[in-house]
Amino acid sequence: MKEINRCAWCLSDPLYIEYHDNEWGTPLHNDQKLIELLILEGFQAGLSWITILRKRQNFRKAFDNFNVDKMTGYGKEKVRSLLGDEGIIRNRLKIEASIKNAAASIRIIEEFGSFDRYIWQFVNHKPIMHKFKNASEVPAKTSISDAMSKDLKKRGFSFVGSTICYAFMQAAGMVNDHISGCWKY
Repeated sequence: MKEINRCAWCLSDPLYIEYHDNEWGTPLHNDQKLIELLILEGFQAGLSWITILRKRQNFRKAFDNFNVDKMTGYGKEKVRSLLGDEGIIRNRLKIEASIKNAAASIRIIEEFGSFDRYIWQFVNHKPIMHKFKNASEVPAKTSISDAMSKDLKKRGFSFVGSTICYAFMQAAGMVNDHISGCWKY
């Protein structure tokens, strides 16, 4: 049986391999999933993505499947409940930012018709195809992620620095950063 070539970052854990093979870098155009991904990238700040992947189902349950209409109604009691939920990252700033980001997402949807239309404008609505041969060539951020970060912050988002935005762009398939030898490239 022939072994499949994959990006090296995913080889340490079967959950990472499944995520790499089935999600990471695949163009995503569902508003709810895009917002979920951006919020989870914010929770990932300072942690590893595998930590978030292992808790993703718990996050979905705790945050009403990232339903932004429900999330904007979260009050102090819900925040207290989330801070006590061992299944998620219990960081007050990140929890409060996720609620704030849900409200900002609604404003974007109202203005642009969809979050998808807004977020994909940063790459002219088509994935940027990179041709990196190894992981050391992949940037942590770009001028596009800088612009996305700046605009999201202007619109009221938190935990959306340029590095977080670039990781989001990679995961959502806005940029193809699979190494050129990877089967997903």
